[in-house]
Amino acid sequence: MAAHGVDGETEPIHKGGGKVSDAESGRAGDITTSVVAVSKETTHRVGEDEWYTLGIHIITSLNTAFILGYPGLIMVYLGWTAGVLCLVGGAAISFYNNCLLGELHDTGGKRHIRYRDLAGHVYGRHMYNTTWFLQYMYLFIGIIGSIILAGESLKAIATDFKVAPEVTLPGWVGVAGAVICIFACMIPNLHALRFFSTCSLLLSFIFTFIAIYVAFRDGVKDNQPRDYSLKGSPIAKTFNVLGALATIAFAFNTGILPEMQATVKEPSIRNTKKALILQFTVGTFPIVLLTFVGYWAYGNDVSPYMLNSASGPKSALTVANAAAFLQTVVALLIYGSPIYEFMDTYFLKKGSHEWSFHSVLVRFITRTTYMAISTFLGALLPFFGDFVALTGALAAFPLEAALVHHMYIKVKGKNFGKHRLAWHWSIVIVSAVLTVATSVAGLRFIIVDSINYHAFANI
Repeated sequence: MAAHGVDGETEPIHKGGGKVSDAESGRAGDITTSVVAVSKETTHRVGEDEWYTLGIHIITSLNTAFILGYPGLIMVYLGWTAGVLCLVGGAAISFYNNCLLGELHDTGGKRHIRYRDLAGHVYGRHMYNTTWFLQYMYLFIGIIGSIILAGESLKAIATDFKVAPEVTLPGWVGVAGAVICIFACMIPNLHALRFFSTCSLLLSFIFTFIAIYVAFRDGVKDNQPRDYSLKGSPIAKTFNVLGALATIAFAFNTGILPEMQATVKEPSIRNTKKALILQFTVGTFPIVLLTFVGYWAYGNDVSPYMLNSASGPKSALTVANAAAFLQTVVALLIYGSPIYEFMDTYFLKKGSHEWSFHSVLVRFITRTTYMAISTFLGALLPFFGDFVALTGALAAFPLEAALVHHMYIKVKGKNFGKHRLAWHWSIVIVSAVLTVATSVAGLRFIIVDSINYHAFANI
């Protein structure tokens, strides 16, 4: 069976993943796996993982150390009533949107292994390029924010133990970027990340529940009334609300579901839905609990990196910061996988083994270059909370809401009644408006902090 991309090329792909070589094409009787149609050629593996492996990938990518910022980036700007409603409602809507996106994976009788391939199939070349640009901007900004966050974790550990006090946050961002780069060069694709994703899931639960414990402990010990009021001028409050909504959108959406879905075995749609149920139950509960407990314990004084607000114990905070750093190292490979897949497919020799000298050398050069640029920008503007909001604005609203529902209308809308069509169109319109508004808010946060802090600031 052939794989047809928007460029019109045809590539036979093993159902187990990988392009069929010329030798294999001439020895059909030697091929033990069936062949599946995919949207376009790839050097990465397709359709090899179980549904729970996909679920672990999704949980690992969403339950990163970014969640330590949600009390300060969501609840502080929304307050109790709006914060609870928006956070829980955002999780429910995100689950619904991701299920719809997962249902489109096999559109046209082939697996669309990239988001841009799916958009290109539905709309054509222009939307293929537009989706590619939006998604890669999202991934680039998200990776920068993650590197900053990893640097925050290292700095917190160093501060607790009074190690290298002369090293500022940009320095720790550089160290974090180097470690992340080394790991990225060692793991060729998402399929090879299975074991590390499981370890990352455990690390996520470790730092999450330690953070919940220390926050609850501080909240019980502190008998002073906490301030939960909304601060700032009306204009500032408006931008803060928009930033919080963008952060909620970021909290529950990966922006790369088609790329992650490409790794799962058939039936891909059913297996993806099972993986999403795992994320939006087991994975979402710790996010919501930490967000509420952190805000309850510290009120408006909570730090954008919540562990910085905790009073101790020192050993628990050290373990939490170390777990947060290590988890970020793994999660960043998931977020970087679409970019790495593009570079590998473009630069690697067709048919070359993923561990051949040429493949390893190309991975080292391309990924090191990409991570060096990302790390430099992270050290230059170390405002990770601002990057969270901008990432949510650029990815979740346009890619995980507006585009999903419009594609759903295009592919399946002929069978919809007028009420269901109105429902999907309303989400498209609202999401488009929120995309513009929250993007402005996210850019404003970065501009304001860039004015208030100098380049390479030690925040």
